[in-house]
Amino acid sequence: MKQSDLHNISKKKAGFEGQKAVVIPRKILNEQFAKNEITGSLYISDIGYYPKAKYHFIERSHGSGQHILIYCIEGKGEAIINKSRFNIKPGNFIVIPMQTPHSYGADERDPWTIYWMHFKGSIGNALIAMMKDRFTGFIGYIKYSEERIKIFENIYKHLERGYSNENIVYANMCLWQYFSTFLFPDKSLESLVHSGEDITDIAIDFMRKHIDQMVTLDDIAESVKLSPSHFSFLFKKKTGYPPIEYFNHLKVQKACQYLLFTNLRIKEIAYKLGIADAYYFSRHFTSIMGVPPKAYREKRIQ
Repeated sequence: MKQSDLHNISKKKAGFEGQKAVVIPRKILNEQFAKNEITGSLYISDIGYYPKAKYHFIERSHGSGQHILIYCIEGKGEAIINKSRFNIKPGNFIVIPMQTPHSYGADERDPWTIYWMHFKGSIGNALIAMMKDRFTGFIGYIKYSEERIKIFENIYKHLERGYSNENIVYANMCLWQYFSTFLFPDKSLESLVHSGEDITDIAIDFMRKHIDQMVTLDDIAESVKLSPSHFSFLFKKKTGYPPIEYFNHLKVQKACQYLLFTNLRIKEIAYKLGIADAYYFSRHFTSIMGVPPKAYREKRIQ
């Protein structure tokens, strides 16, 4: 993450009821997203949803290290991008090129509800230029589409389930479809097809359900009625990670959400994740995210 991403001014620290966000660990972002031949051209670095986000305000005087897309479905807001001011209403979206000075925030009387994401990739500049050309600037308008929201939620759902190669490639390939709904809003969208769950999905659901506990490999294997050795082989083949390492990634992801959206102390967050030793939790968090929990909270980007 570049220093420009960390130079933010925010009116809101405690979060918004119903909000959600996933911030991809920068190590995984750089080693898996950016270097992957499929996703390297366009990939998400951060993604979230803020409902009725009263007092939400962000200012980046030197811009961001990623491109930004913000889509408003309710309420109002305002954005200043490279000294140009825009009033945001339902149906409006804004695109902010990386390294472009900007600020944005919700209207205090009628705060916006937004879907947002930060993204990068080798075609990022070309995509931003295409959107600006199509809508004559940084702002556009599109009619509400339930299918567009479903695509966003599908992307979010898969990134929230961890960073297996399959999840990464699938979520970021869906990103192309998501952007197409902004560029070509009059084109009909195919119905989304939801596939059935396999043993990996069942195991991940078990992990998420028991995120507040310290479960063992035997516990997870039992949830899918397989021997630990056979389950580990199948799980790593599918996700690229051993089951316990994957579980720990999910714990750190949950910790990030607590740090972003609550005022819980570090030891309280550790306890909520089933970790009795706050110092162990901090060391583990740092090894995954690259910064200690306290520093991560202070440098939150949204």
